[in-house]
Amino acid sequence: MARIHDLLRTELPIIQAPMAGVQGHALAVAVSNAGGLGSLPAALLSPDALRQELTALKAQTARPFNVNFFCHEAPVPDTERDAAWRAALAPYRAELGVDAAALPVAPGRSPFSTALADIVAEFEPPVVSFHFGLPSAALMQRVRASRAVILSSATTLDEALWLEANGADAVIAQGLEAGGHRGMFRGDDISTQVGTFALLPQLVRALRVPVIAAGGIADAQGVAAAMALGAAGVQVGTAYLLCREATTSAVHRAALQSAAAGCTALTNLFTGRPARGIVNRAMRELGPMSRAVPAFPLATGMMAPLRAKAEALGRGDFSPLWAGQNTSGCRAVPAAQLTRELAAGLPAR
Repeated sequence: MARIHDLLRTELPIIQAPMAGVQGHALAVAVSNAGGLGSLPAALLSPDALRQELTALKAQTARPFNVNFFCHEAPVPDTERDAAWRAALAPYRAELGVDAAALPVAPGRSPFSTALADIVAEFEPPVVSFHFGLPSAALMQRVRASRAVILSSATTLDEALWLEANGADAVIAQGLEAGGHRGMFRGDDISTQVGTFALLPQLVRALRVPVIAAGGIADAQGVAAAMALGAAGVQVGTAYLLCREATTSAVHRAALQSAAAGCTALTNLFTGRPARGIVNRAMRELGPMSRAVPAFPLATGMMAPLRAKAEALGRGDFSPLWAGQNTSGCRAVPAAQLTRELAAGLPAR
């Protein structure tokens, strides 16, 4: 198995997971400058905002970095489904004094597009990663022309084989423990999802490209375990959420440092796709998974007014408190320090 840091041209085979909504370029800069691969999530950024972030990132590091995009299909709105979900949320709007006539907030998440490919061509990020599969062949050709290394996440062996066959240079094995959105793209049955250390050996045996372990890895011991099972590198997200360079909200930080962080679940309530977060009031009372939720990413706009009102009151009742199952590595330390501590689990060269 090839060493992933040779492919990525980094000092360390440690990738900071792109985490939309809780970071900007500062976290990516800190990790890249520490020898890992810092990642910038672009899913919530407009083209202009992405240009600003990339300009700042390139000004602060000369080392390799990753830019991550979603490549989901834009949904067709369903007025009946939307109305039913608005009705389900009506009691909470009444409780918080949210205007029932208020229109949903725009969902914000856009799939990879020609306009975004233009930005990739302009800035030539050394690494480009995708979530929910890969973009069209034409867009992949655009990214390949920029000389970027291409990564994507797989949650099953079937997805991993598809990614390899369709041009991924390395595959991220996203175990069930991972926080945030599942990278599922060849089916929506969550019973197919398995843990990192069950998924990782399957992919290592079957793929020719390097495999990166992700999910539940929060310290040097986890890094060592993943590498012992054949991982070419590791991707870590949750452990970085309390770092000072992260933009994690106050209510999210509080939840991560509370007993509540010990209980996470997959939920589609906040965006319309399964994602792992700390169980909160909305998940307990509405159930973490619901067939009534609008398609991804339309559900985001439905919950947004409730989230904003509750967060203004210091409560995370309606917030997506994304986190993996292992929050033990979350500490308010500089991201560079955390990266070096994770690297202590790497085998001697």
